[in-house]
Amino acid sequence: MSGRNGFNRRGMIAALLAGIAVASCGKGGDSPEKPAASANGVEKPVLKLGFIKLTDMAPLAIAQEKGFFREEGLTVTLEPQANWKVLLDGVVGGQLDGAHMLAGQPIAAAAGIGAKAKLIAPISLDLNGNAITVSNKVWGEIAPGLPKAPDGKVQHPISAAVLKGKNLKFGMVFPFSPHNYELRYWLAAGGIQPGYYLPGDTAGTTGAQMQISVTPPPQMPSTLEAGTIDGYSVGEPWNQAAVKKKIGVPVITDEEIFKGNPEKVFGLTEAFAAKNPNTVKALLRAIIKAQQWLDADGGKNRAEAVKILSMPQYVGADAEVIGASMTGKFTFAPGDTRDAPDFNVFFNQFAGYPYYSDAIWTLTQMRRWGQIPTDKPDQWYFDTAKAVYRPDLYLAAANELAEKGVIPKAAIPETDGYKGEQSGFIDGLTFNGKQPNAYLAKFTIGLKAGQTVTPAGVK
Repeated sequence: MSGRNGFNRRGMIAALLAGIAVASCGKGGDSPEKPAASANGVEKPVLKLGFIKLTDMAPLAIAQEKGFFREEGLTVTLEPQANWKVLLDGVVGGQLDGAHMLAGQPIAAAAGIGAKAKLIAPISLDLNGNAITVSNKVWGEIAPGLPKAPDGKVQHPISAAVLKGKNLKFGMVFPFSPHNYELRYWLAAGGIQPGYYLPGDTAGTTGAQMQISVTPPPQMPSTLEAGTIDGYSVGEPWNQAAVKKKIGVPVITDEEIFKGNPEKVFGLTEAFAAKNPNTVKALLRAIIKAQQWLDADGGKNRAEAVKILSMPQYVGADAEVIGASMTGKFTFAPGDTRDAPDFNVFFNQFAGYPYYSDAIWTLTQMRRWGQIPTDKPDQWYFDTAKAVYRPDLYLAAANELAEKGVIPKAAIPETDGYKGEQSGFIDGLTFNGKQPNAYLAKFTIGLKAGQTVTPAGVK
Protein backbone atom coordinates (compact mmCIF):
# COMPACT_ATOMS: atom_id res chain seq x y z
CA MET A 1 0.00 0.00 0.00
CA SER A 2 1.50 3.32 -1.00
CA GLY A 3 1.58 6.26 1.37
CA ARG A 4 1.81 8.67 -1.55
CA ASN A 5 -1.79 9.71 -1.81
CA GLY A 6 -1.44 12.00 -4.85
CA PHE A 7 -4.41 14.22 -3.97
CA ASN A 8 -6.13 16.26 -6.66
CA ARG A 9 -6.41 19.63 -4.92
CA ARG A 10 -8.79 21.18 -7.47
CA GLY A 11 -11.08 18.17 -7.30
CA MET A 12 -11.08 18.32 -3.52
CA ILE A 13 -12.11 21.98 -3.48
CA ALA A 14 -14.84 21.37 -6.02
CA ALA A 15 -16.19 18.53 -3.94
CA LEU A 16 -16.09 20.66 -0.81
CA LEU A 17 -18.17 23.35 -2.51
CA ALA A 18 -20.57 20.88 -4.04
CA GLY A 19 -22.70 20.47 -0.96
CA ILE A 20 -23.14 21.52 2.61
CA ALA A 21 -25.28 18.80 4.11
CA VAL A 22 -23.63 15.52 4.94
CA ALA A 23 -25.69 12.42 4.47
CA SER A 24 -24.96 10.39 7.57
CA CYS A 25 -25.21 6.69 8.21
CA GLY A 26 -24.20 7.22 11.82
CA LYS A 27 -26.38 10.31 12.41
CA GLY A 28 -23.65 12.24 14.21
CA GLY A 29 -22.03 11.89 17.59
CA ASP A 30 -24.91 12.86 19.86
CA SER A 31 -28.13 12.07 18.06
CA PRO A 32 -30.44 9.68 19.94
CA GLU A 33 -30.80 6.39 18.13
CA LYS A 34 -32.33 3.02 18.67
CA PRO A 35 -29.47 0.69 19.70
CA ALA A 36 -28.06 -1.48 16.95
CA ALA A 37 -29.01 -5.12 17.18
CA SER A 38 -26.33 -7.16 18.93
CA ALA A 39 -24.15 -8.91 16.40
CA ASN A 40 -20.92 -10.89 16.38
CA GLY A 41 -21.58 -11.83 20.00
CA VAL A 42 -20.62 -8.37 21.26
CA GLU A 43 -20.92 -8.15 25.03
CA LYS A 44 -21.60 -4.40 25.18
CA PRO A 45 -23.31 -3.10 22.03
CA VAL A 46 -23.95 0.44 23.34
CA LEU A 47 -20.73 2.43 23.86
CA LYS A 48 -19.53 5.93 24.67
CA LEU A 49 -16.16 6.94 23.21
CA GLY A 50 -14.23 10.13 23.88
CA PHE A 51 -12.22 12.36 21.59
CA ILE A 52 -10.52 15.76 21.36
CA LYS A 53 -11.48 18.17 18.58
CA LEU A 54 -8.62 17.36 16.22
CA THR A 55 -8.67 16.14 12.64
CA ASP A 56 -6.91 12.92 13.59
CA MET A 57 -10.04 11.75 15.42
CA ALA A 58 -11.28 11.13 11.85
CA PRO A 59 -11.35 7.31 12.06
CA LEU A 60 -13.97 7.52 14.82
CA ALA A 61 -16.08 10.13 13.03
CA ILE A 62 -15.94 8.17 9.78
CA ALA A 63 -16.80 4.88 11.51
CA GLN A 64 -19.85 6.66 12.90
CA GLU A 65 -20.99 8.60 9.85
CA LYS A 66 -20.36 5.86 7.26
CA GLY A 67 -22.10 3.25 9.40
CA PHE A 68 -19.09 1.04 10.14
CA PHE A 69 -19.86 0.88 13.87
CA ARG A 70 -23.43 -0.19 13.16
CA GLU A 71 -22.25 -2.79 10.66
CA GLU A 72 -20.42 -4.37 13.58
CA GLY A 73 -23.48 -4.35 15.85
CA LEU A 74 -22.40 -1.30 17.84
CA THR A 75 -24.32 1.82 18.80
CA VAL A 76 -21.71 4.44 19.58
CA THR A 77 -21.91 7.90 21.08
CA LEU A 78 -18.88 10.06 20.34
CA GLU A 79 -18.35 12.65 23.07
CA PRO A 80 -15.86 15.54 22.81
CA GLN A 81 -13.71 16.10 25.90
CA ALA A 82 -12.38 19.38 27.30
CA ASN A 83 -8.73 18.31 27.37
CA TRP A 84 -6.50 15.24 27.42
CA LYS A 85 -6.55 14.87 31.21
CA VAL A 86 -10.34 14.90 31.35
CA LEU A 87 -10.43 12.35 28.53
CA LEU A 88 -7.93 10.09 30.29
CA ASP A 89 -9.80 10.33 33.58
CA GLY A 90 -13.02 9.40 31.79
CA VAL A 91 -11.52 6.19 30.38
CA VAL A 92 -9.87 5.23 33.67
CA GLY A 93 -13.04 6.00 35.65
CA GLY A 94 -15.31 4.09 33.28
CA GLN A 95 -17.38 7.06 32.11
CA LEU A 96 -15.90 6.40 28.66
CA ASP A 97 -15.50 2.92 27.20
CA GLY A 98 -12.51 3.99 25.13
CA ALA A 99 -11.09 7.04 23.41
CA HIS A 100 -9.01 8.75 20.75
CA MET A 101 -5.88 9.04 22.86
CA LEU A 102 -2.36 10.41 22.77
CA ALA A 103 0.04 7.53 22.19
CA GLY A 104 1.99 8.59 25.27
CA GLN A 105 -0.97 8.32 27.64
CA PRO A 106 -1.29 4.52 27.82
CA ILE A 107 2.48 4.18 27.44
CA ALA A 108 3.11 6.42 30.47
CA ALA A 109 0.61 4.40 32.49
CA ALA A 110 2.46 1.20 31.61
CA ALA A 111 5.75 2.86 32.60
CA GLY A 112 4.32 3.73 36.03
CA ILE A 113 4.53 7.50 35.51
CA GLY A 114 1.03 8.27 34.25
CA ALA A 115 -2.50 7.18 35.09
CA LYS A 116 -2.75 4.58 37.83
CA ALA A 117 -4.52 2.11 35.60
CA LYS A 118 -3.66 -0.59 33.11
CA LEU A 119 -4.40 0.85 29.69
CA ILE A 120 -3.88 -0.80 26.33
CA ALA A 121 -3.59 0.44 22.75
CA PRO A 122 -4.77 -2.25 20.31
CA ILE A 123 -4.65 0.05 17.27
CA SER A 124 -2.78 3.13 16.10
CA LEU A 125 -5.13 5.73 14.64
CA ASP A 126 -2.68 7.60 12.43
CA LEU A 127 0.84 8.73 11.59
CA ASN A 128 2.04 12.34 11.47
CA GLY A 129 -0.54 15.14 11.64
CA ASN A 130 1.12 17.79 13.86
CA ALA A 131 3.06 20.98 13.31
CA ILE A 132 4.84 23.72 15.23
CA THR A 133 3.58 27.28 14.80
CA VAL A 134 5.18 30.55 15.93
CA SER A 135 3.64 33.99 16.36
CA ASN A 136 3.84 36.63 13.66
CA LYS A 137 6.27 38.54 15.86
CA VAL A 138 8.68 35.61 16.11
CA TRP A 139 8.29 34.83 12.42
CA GLY A 140 9.07 38.43 11.54
CA GLU A 141 12.30 38.19 13.52
CA ILE A 142 13.56 34.94 11.98
CA ALA A 143 12.18 34.96 8.43
CA PRO A 144 14.64 37.47 6.89
CA GLY A 145 17.61 35.27 7.79
CA LEU A 146 16.16 31.97 6.55
CA PRO A 147 17.59 30.43 3.37
CA LYS A 148 15.33 30.72 0.34
CA ALA A 149 14.67 28.26 -2.47
CA PRO A 150 14.95 29.33 -6.13
CA ASP A 151 11.20 30.12 -6.12
CA GLY A 152 11.76 32.64 -3.33
CA LYS A 153 10.00 30.58 -0.67
CA VAL A 154 11.68 29.64 2.60
CA GLN A 155 13.53 26.33 2.47
CA HIS A 156 12.22 23.52 4.67
CA PRO A 157 12.80 21.98 7.11
CA ILE A 158 13.53 25.01 9.30
CA SER A 159 16.01 24.35 12.09
CA ALA A 160 15.18 25.43 15.64
CA ALA A 161 18.69 26.90 15.72
CA VAL A 162 17.15 30.14 14.40
CA LEU A 163 15.51 30.56 17.84
CA LYS A 164 18.76 30.36 19.82
CA GLY A 165 19.11 33.14 22.36
CA LYS A 166 15.41 33.95 22.39
CA ASN A 167 13.50 33.56 25.65
CA LEU A 168 10.29 32.10 24.24
CA LYS A 169 7.26 30.31 25.65
CA PHE A 170 5.76 27.37 23.78
CA GLY A 171 2.51 25.53 24.31
CA MET A 172 1.97 21.81 23.84
CA VAL A 173 -1.02 19.67 24.67
CA PHE A 174 0.04 17.25 27.45
CA PRO A 175 3.28 16.18 29.18
CA PHE A 176 3.07 12.65 27.68
CA SER A 177 2.07 13.79 24.20
CA PRO A 178 3.90 13.23 20.91
CA HIS A 179 3.55 17.02 20.52
CA ASN A 180 5.76 17.53 23.58
CA TYR A 181 8.40 15.07 22.36
CA GLU A 182 8.34 16.45 18.82
CA LEU A 183 8.79 20.02 20.09
CA ARG A 184 11.61 18.96 22.40
CA TYR A 185 13.24 16.88 19.65
CA TRP A 186 13.16 19.83 17.26
CA LEU A 187 14.55 22.28 19.82
CA ALA A 188 17.33 19.89 20.89
CA ALA A 189 18.25 19.15 17.27
CA GLY A 190 18.76 22.90 16.91
CA GLY A 191 21.04 23.05 19.95
CA ILE A 192 18.41 24.37 22.39
CA GLN A 193 17.88 22.75 25.79
CA PRO A 194 14.10 22.31 26.30
CA GLY A 195 14.44 21.34 29.99
CA TYR A 196 14.20 18.25 32.15
CA TYR A 197 11.50 16.79 34.39
CA LEU A 198 12.07 16.26 38.08
CA PRO A 199 10.47 13.14 39.62
CA GLY A 200 6.74 13.79 39.86
CA ASP A 201 7.14 17.11 38.01
CA THR A 202 4.74 17.98 35.18
CA ALA A 203 6.43 21.23 34.10
CA GLY A 204 9.79 19.92 32.84
CA THR A 205 11.59 23.26 33.06
CA THR A 206 14.78 22.32 34.94
CA GLY A 207 17.68 23.73 32.94
CA ALA A 208 15.35 24.92 30.17
CA GLN A 209 16.36 27.50 27.58
CA MET A 210 12.75 27.60 26.36
CA GLN A 211 9.62 27.45 28.51
CA ILE A 212 7.10 24.76 27.55
CA SER A 213 3.63 24.53 29.12
CA VAL A 214 0.31 22.77 28.57
CA THR A 215 -2.48 24.39 26.54
CA PRO A 216 -5.59 22.48 25.33
CA PRO A 217 -5.55 22.16 21.50
CA PRO A 218 -8.63 24.28 20.65
CA GLN A 219 -7.30 27.10 22.85
CA MET A 220 -3.92 27.30 21.11
CA PRO A 221 -4.76 30.06 18.58
CA SER A 222 -6.44 32.36 21.12
CA THR A 223 -3.58 31.83 23.61
CA LEU A 224 -1.06 32.71 20.90
CA GLU A 225 -3.07 35.75 19.85
CA ALA A 226 -3.20 36.94 23.46
CA GLY A 227 0.60 36.78 23.65
CA THR A 228 0.61 34.27 26.51
CA ILE A 229 2.73 31.94 24.38
CA ASP A 230 5.06 32.62 21.44
CA GLY A 231 4.41 29.36 19.64
CA TYR A 232 2.88 25.93 19.98
CA SER A 233 3.05 22.29 18.96
CA VAL A 234 -0.39 20.92 18.13
CA GLY A 235 -2.40 18.81 15.73
CA GLU A 236 -4.71 20.11 13.03
CA PRO A 237 -6.73 22.13 12.44
CA TRP A 238 -5.18 24.45 14.99
CA ASN A 239 -2.02 25.29 13.02
CA GLN A 240 -4.12 26.12 9.96
CA ALA A 241 -6.42 28.17 12.19
CA ALA A 242 -3.44 30.43 13.00
CA VAL A 243 -2.79 30.88 9.27
CA LYS A 244 -6.45 31.63 8.59
CA LYS A 245 -6.59 34.19 11.41
CA LYS A 246 -3.21 35.61 10.29
CA ILE A 247 -1.81 35.38 13.82
CA GLY A 248 0.97 32.84 13.29
CA VAL A 249 3.06 30.81 10.87
CA PRO A 250 3.67 27.03 10.99
CA VAL A 251 7.44 26.57 10.73
CA ILE A 252 7.73 22.77 10.60
CA THR A 253 5.51 19.68 10.44
CA ASP A 254 6.13 16.63 12.59
CA GLU A 255 6.79 14.63 9.42
CA GLU A 256 9.83 16.88 8.89
CA ILE A 257 10.97 16.17 12.47
CA PHE A 258 10.31 12.41 12.51
CA LYS A 259 8.92 10.87 9.33
CA GLY A 260 6.16 8.39 10.12
CA ASN A 261 5.79 9.65 13.66
CA PRO A 262 3.31 7.57 15.71
CA GLU A 263 0.55 9.87 16.85
CA LYS A 264 -2.83 8.90 18.28
CA VAL A 265 -4.07 5.49 19.39
CA PHE A 266 -7.41 4.07 20.40
CA GLY A 267 -7.00 3.51 24.13
CA LEU A 268 -9.06 1.59 26.66
CA THR A 269 -8.55 -0.19 29.94
CA GLU A 270 -7.13 -3.68 29.99
CA ALA A 271 -10.07 -4.67 32.21
CA PHE A 272 -12.63 -3.53 29.62
CA ALA A 273 -10.86 -5.47 26.88
CA ALA A 274 -10.67 -8.62 29.02
CA LYS A 275 -14.36 -8.42 29.91
CA ASN A 276 -15.56 -7.52 26.39
CA PRO A 277 -13.26 -9.23 23.85
CA ASN A 278 -15.85 -9.46 21.06
CA THR A 279 -16.84 -5.83 21.57
CA VAL A 280 -13.22 -4.74 21.23
CA LYS A 281 -12.79 -6.85 18.10
CA ALA A 282 -15.93 -5.28 16.61
CA LEU A 283 -14.64 -1.79 17.47
CA LEU A 284 -11.31 -2.52 15.82
CA ARG A 285 -12.97 -3.87 12.67
CA ALA A 286 -15.05 -0.70 12.38
CA ILE A 287 -12.06 1.58 12.94
CA ILE A 288 -9.90 -0.31 10.42
CA LYS A 289 -12.66 0.01 7.81
CA ALA A 290 -12.81 3.75 8.51
CA GLN A 291 -9.04 4.07 8.20
CA GLN A 292 -9.09 2.30 4.85
CA TRP A 293 -11.90 4.60 3.66
CA LEU A 294 -9.86 7.67 4.63
CA ASP A 295 -6.80 6.65 2.59
CA ALA A 296 -8.60 4.89 -0.28
CA ASP A 297 -7.75 5.56 -3.93
CA GLY A 298 -5.32 8.41 -3.50
CA GLY A 299 -7.50 10.25 -1.02
CA LYS A 300 -10.71 10.40 -3.07
CA ASN A 301 -12.77 10.45 0.15
CA ARG A 302 -10.87 13.19 1.92
CA ALA A 303 -13.17 16.01 0.73
CA GLU A 304 -16.14 14.20 2.24
CA ALA A 305 -14.11 13.55 5.39
CA VAL A 306 -13.39 17.27 5.66
CA LYS A 307 -17.12 18.07 5.53
CA ILE A 308 -17.84 15.46 8.18
CA LEU A 309 -15.09 16.71 10.49
CA SER A 310 -16.32 20.30 10.13
CA MET A 311 -19.64 19.31 11.70
CA PRO A 312 -20.08 20.85 15.17
CA GLN A 313 -20.26 17.49 16.97
CA TYR A 314 -16.77 16.60 15.69
CA VAL A 315 -13.98 19.16 15.12
CA GLY A 316 -16.34 22.01 14.32
CA ALA A 317 -13.79 24.15 12.46
CA ASP A 318 -14.37 25.66 9.02
CA ALA A 319 -14.10 23.12 6.22
CA GLU A 320 -11.59 25.39 4.48
CA VAL A 321 -9.31 25.29 7.53
CA ILE A 322 -9.58 21.51 7.94
CA GLY A 323 -9.09 20.95 4.22
CA ALA A 324 -5.88 22.99 4.25
CA SER A 325 -4.06 20.00 5.75
CA MET A 326 -6.35 17.02 5.13
CA THR A 327 -6.30 17.06 1.32
CA GLY A 328 -2.66 16.40 0.54
CA LYS A 329 -1.39 19.95 0.98
CA PHE A 330 -0.14 21.99 3.91
CA THR A 331 -0.31 25.77 4.10
CA PHE A 332 2.62 27.36 5.93
CA ALA A 333 1.54 30.93 5.19
CA PRO A 334 -0.79 32.75 2.78
CA GLY A 335 0.64 32.02 -0.65
CA ASP A 336 2.88 29.22 0.63
CA THR A 337 0.96 25.98 0.22
CA ARG A 338 3.07 22.88 -0.39
CA ASP A 339 2.50 19.25 -1.25
CA ALA A 340 2.20 17.13 1.89
CA PRO A 341 0.68 13.80 0.78
CA ASP A 342 1.71 12.06 3.99
CA PHE A 343 0.74 14.76 6.46
CA ASN A 344 -2.15 12.55 7.62
CA VAL A 345 -1.76 8.79 7.17
CA PHE A 346 -4.53 6.60 8.57
CA PHE A 347 -4.30 3.23 6.76
CA ASN A 348 -1.39 3.24 4.33
CA GLN A 349 2.13 2.38 5.51
CA PHE A 350 0.57 -0.07 8.04
CA ALA A 351 -0.48 3.00 10.05
CA GLY A 352 -2.99 1.08 12.15
CA TYR A 353 -0.62 -1.63 13.36
CA PRO A 354 0.57 -0.92 16.94
CA TYR A 355 4.32 -1.51 16.63
CA TYR A 356 6.24 -2.20 19.82
CA SER A 357 9.06 -0.08 18.40
CA ASP A 358 6.75 2.96 18.23
CA ALA A 359 6.00 2.58 21.94
CA ILE A 360 9.71 2.14 22.67
CA TRP A 361 10.58 5.35 20.81
CA THR A 362 8.14 7.22 23.02
CA LEU A 363 9.64 5.60 26.13
CA THR A 364 13.13 6.69 25.06
CA GLN A 365 11.94 10.30 24.92
CA MET A 366 10.37 9.97 28.37
CA ARG A 367 13.74 8.82 29.66
CA ARG A 368 15.66 11.42 27.65
CA TRP A 369 13.85 14.27 29.39
CA GLY A 370 13.64 12.78 32.88
CA GLN A 371 10.01 11.68 33.01
CA ILE A 372 11.47 8.22 33.55
CA PRO A 373 13.87 9.31 36.32
CA THR A 374 16.44 6.49 36.24
CA ASP A 375 18.08 4.17 33.73
CA LYS A 376 16.17 1.11 32.58
CA PRO A 377 17.63 -1.97 30.86
CA ASP A 378 16.62 -2.69 27.28
CA GLN A 379 14.40 -5.54 28.45
CA TRP A 380 12.32 -3.12 30.51
CA TYR A 381 11.54 -1.15 27.36
CA PHE A 382 10.53 -4.33 25.52
CA ASP A 383 8.31 -5.54 28.38
CA THR A 384 6.67 -2.16 28.90
CA ALA A 385 5.86 -1.81 25.21
CA LYS A 386 4.32 -5.29 25.10
CA ALA A 387 2.20 -4.54 28.16
CA VAL A 388 0.44 -1.66 26.43
CA TYR A 389 0.62 -2.12 22.63
CA ARG A 390 -1.48 -5.12 21.60
CA PRO A 391 -0.86 -6.18 18.00
CA ASP A 392 -2.50 -9.52 18.83
CA LEU A 393 -5.85 -7.77 19.16
CA TYR A 394 -5.25 -5.73 16.03
CA LEU A 395 -4.34 -8.83 14.00
CA ALA A 396 -7.39 -10.76 15.20
CA ALA A 397 -9.64 -8.03 13.80
CA ALA A 398 -7.61 -7.23 10.68
CA ASN A 399 -7.21 -10.86 9.65
CA GLU A 400 -10.98 -11.37 9.82
CA LEU A 401 -11.47 -8.40 7.51
CA ALA A 402 -8.81 -9.68 5.13
CA GLU A 403 -10.37 -13.15 5.04
CA LYS A 404 -13.67 -11.56 4.00
CA GLY A 405 -11.96 -9.43 1.36
CA VAL A 406 -12.81 -6.18 3.13
CA ILE A 407 -9.16 -5.10 3.31
CA PRO A 408 -6.22 -6.46 1.29
CA LYS A 409 -4.07 -9.07 2.99
CA ALA A 410 -1.08 -6.99 1.89
CA ALA A 411 -2.30 -4.20 4.21
CA ILE A 412 -1.37 -6.35 7.23
CA PRO A 413 2.36 -6.39 7.99
CA GLU A 414 4.34 -9.56 8.52
CA THR A 415 6.43 -8.49 11.49
CA ASP A 416 7.67 -9.40 14.94
CA GLY A 417 6.26 -6.09 16.12
CA TYR A 418 9.41 -4.07 15.43
CA LYS A 419 10.14 -1.82 12.50
CA GLY A 420 13.58 -1.98 10.98
CA GLU A 421 16.19 0.72 11.44
CA GLN A 422 14.33 4.02 11.09
CA SER A 423 15.69 7.21 9.57
CA GLY A 424 13.90 10.40 8.57
CA PHE A 425 14.77 12.35 11.73
CA ILE A 426 15.68 16.02 11.50
CA ASP A 427 18.97 15.46 13.37
CA GLY A 428 20.06 12.69 11.00
CA LEU A 429 20.11 10.00 13.70
CA THR A 430 18.60 6.55 13.22
CA PHE A 431 16.45 4.56 15.63
CA ASN A 432 16.41 0.81 16.23
CA GLY A 433 13.60 -0.23 18.57
CA LYS A 434 15.59 -3.26 19.69
CA GLN A 435 18.41 -1.04 21.01
CA PRO A 436 16.77 1.72 23.11
CA ASN A 437 19.75 2.49 25.34
CA ALA A 438 22.13 2.64 22.38
CA TYR A 439 19.74 5.11 20.79
CA LEU A 440 19.64 7.30 23.90
CA ALA A 441 23.44 7.41 23.94
CA LYS A 442 23.44 9.08 20.50
CA PHE A 443 21.90 12.36 21.66
CA THR A 444 24.04 15.39 22.45
CA ILE A 445 21.24 16.96 24.52
CA GLY A 446 19.40 14.62 26.86
CA LEU A 447 20.06 12.44 29.89
CA LYS A 448 22.94 10.00 29.63
CA ALA A 449 23.37 6.62 31.32
CA GLY A 450 23.59 7.06 35.08
CA GLN A 451 22.26 10.63 35.07
CA THR A 452 19.30 11.87 37.09
CA VAL A 453 17.63 15.26 37.45
CA THR A 454 17.72 17.26 40.69
CA PRO A 455 16.45 20.79 41.46
CA ALA A 456 20.06 21.92 41.00
CA GLY A 457 20.29 20.29 37.57
CA VAL A 458 21.53 17.03 36.09
CA LYS A 459 23.90 14.84 38.09
